[in-house]
Formats: sequence, structure tokens, C-alpha cells
Amino acid sequence: MGASQARHRHVCGPEGYGGEVDAPFDTLMASLDPPLVVVTTAAEGTLAGCVVGFHSQSSIDAEGYSFWLSKANHTYRTSLRSGHFAVHFLAEHDLALAERFGTQSGEDVDKFDGLDVDLDEHGVPMIRDCPRQILLDRVAVLDEGGDHVCITTRVRAAEADGPFTPLRLSQADHLDPGHAAEERAVSP
Repeated sequence: MGASQARHRHVCGPEGYGGEVDAPFDTLMASLDPPLVVVTTAAEGTLAGCVVGFHSQSSIDAEGYSFWLSKANHTYRTSLRSGHFAVHFLAEHDLALAERFGTQSGEDVDKFDGLDVDLDEHGVPMIRDCPRQILLDRVAVLDEGGDHVCITTRVRAAEADGPFTPLRLSQADHLDPGHAAEERAVSP
């Protein structure tokens, strides 16, 4: 099974969207088709960012947001030294950003090279071509021993250029991730 197929199975089940799956959990997850975001952060002058499919509002008062990073990602390792993040909400026309931040490893390439990026007061990169963003301050990191780690945050600021149709996993599922599923070590 290729990296794309492994990722697809993890989120969509062995037969993809609408196909038969082998477990009730796979069936439930295959029905969700989550929107994709790009999470960016910075630590000690190192910029990092990756595509994330596991994310959600987690509090109303105070505004909170949580996202899960794969332990295989350069962004995860950078996040351990950072207390600040930006979440960029991808619209249907942002497939090129999903490809840039989802198919390459920050260990091998500078994902921000050639992009118009502003840095916030904490050095976190904010992608100008994706003006649907929230700026976040880390509250906690939860590592339950799986291949992803939960980052809980408080919203510091938000920006939106109006309603949009999100880019969903099913629209980007043909992209091969920068790390294979087998690289998602339980312990980094």
C-alpha cells in the first residue's frame, strides 16, 4: 500500500469514500471528509508548516482551537519549541498550497520559499495568499501515545475575507504526503 493509500485508508477506510470498509470506526471517519488547513509555526528562527486534517474549535468562551500534528512532521518537532501558531483555512482554490505544505518535508525543502509571507510578533509565518487565518497561543500539548499529538490553544486574533467553501480531504486525496504513514513514529 502506497503512502497516499495508507493515509486514505486511515481517514477514509480501505475502499475510500462511499466504498465498503472493514470496521465501524473506518465507516464513521470515511463519512466526515474534513476540511484541510495549513498550520504554521516558528521556533528559534526555524519556520514550519504542514497540512492538517485533524482540527476543531474546542471552546467558545474563551475561544479555543485544537489541532493534531503527526509526530513524523518537521512542524511537530518545531512546535515543541513554540508557543504560537497560525491556522490557515484552505478554500477550494487552494489546492496548490495543500500540495506545497502536504507533499514535501520541511526537513528537505523551504516550504515558504517564493510565498508572500508576513511574520507575526512571535515570528509565526502568515501566508498572504490565504487570508482566512487564526493566530493561536498554545495552552497544552496532549500526547496519548499515538502517531499524532493534540495542541490545544487560545485564539489571539482571527481574519476572514468572507464566507468560503473549504478544500476537503477528498479533493486533495490524490496528493502523496511528505512522510509515509509508516514514518509516524509513536515516539519521535
